[in-house]
Amino acid sequence: MKEYIRSNKAFPFRFSPLLQPQSSISCFQTLNESVEKPIRKSPTMADFSKAITLLLIVALVANLALTADADGDKEIRVRQKKGNKVCIQGWECSWWSKYCCNQTISDVFAVYQFEDLFSKRNTPVAHAIGFWDYHSFILAAAMYEPLGFGTTGGKLMQMKEVAAFLAHVGAKTSCGDGVLTGGPYSYGLCFNREMSPMQDYCDDFYKYMYPCAPGASYYGRGALPIYWNYNYGAAGDGIKVDLLHHPEYLEQNATIAFQAAIWRWMTPIKKNQPSAHDIFVGNWKPTKNDTLSKRGNTFGTTMNVLYGEYTCGQGDINPMNTIISHYLYYLDLLGVGREEAGPHDELTCAEQEAFNPASSPKTVTSS
Repeated sequence: MKEYIRSNKAFPFRFSPLLQPQSSISCFQTLNESVEKPIRKSPTMADFSKAITLLLIVALVANLALTADADGDKEIRVRQKKGNKVCIQGWECSWWSKYCCNQTISDVFAVYQFEDLFSKRNTPVAHAIGFWDYHSFILAAAMYEPLGFGTTGGKLMQMKEVAAFLAHVGAKTSCGDGVLTGGPYSYGLCFNREMSPMQDYCDDFYKYMYPCAPGASYYGRGALPIYWNYNYGAAGDGIKVDLLHHPEYLEQNATIAFQAAIWRWMTPIKKNQPSAHDIFVGNWKPTKNDTLSKRGNTFGTTMNVLYGEYTCGQGDINPMNTIISHYLYYLDLLGVGREEAGPHDELTCAEQEAFNPASSPKTVTSS
């Protein structure tokens, strides 16, 4: 027996009887008397490769069979844990499964859909012509996709969250009041700043934490308009941009404006409160007090946590209904359909107790 060394491992190598020279036959045997033994071939790398390929094909077919109806599955398969997405479906979280790595927002929300939602933003009546665009939104969204923004759950939940977030944006930046051409909900992203502000929104109560910069004014700016120095300071800390000294960035850079809005959507306003994102995708678990206050994992509660009593707990008021109408309109345009929004009780916050009543102490949140 000879041994051949390969990769620091010894492999025994034997000549096959068919390859042995005639002189190797015993002198006590003749050629006619020699008996051929069956040849045993050791497994080759090609054999291992074929076996592995076959196993992968079997596993893939089995996975496809199990998830054949996954497109219609509305169950949330991805949860957020300590800031990271966590798949909760066991072995289905393997790399070949759709639950392993959800699609990005650009996979489910295309440029033509953005144009459909905000089709009148560059018309003569608008005040931010040429400012807002799809590319800026996608760049900002990509920074929060790892935290679950627009990437939590299956495709249906992903599209619903995009529609919900943009419904808040569209309603808060619309100039569609009294406009009939194209419908009042086509005029989102008409503004990027408050027109004719009456004050500079500088609150000296926060002069040590977020002191007002000389000459700066903190009027409403952005996709979800930010007011007051302490809110600019908190948002700036959150997105790592100095908005306290440069509040004008929110009306000069659309990506920063979208980024600040998504940060607000993803970040609780107060400790021990949920973010709008966690409410909407079902990460939040309402307490008994929340249930008694009619707050739950609903679109209506996202308005409550973002605006408090200015929008919620006041009955059927126009600011609330405008946001709801934008949401339903956007779901239709995205091909999801308003029927997926759920019953009216899940859309409204008319009878909810406000999360952050104006009488409570001011609180800022920074990350």
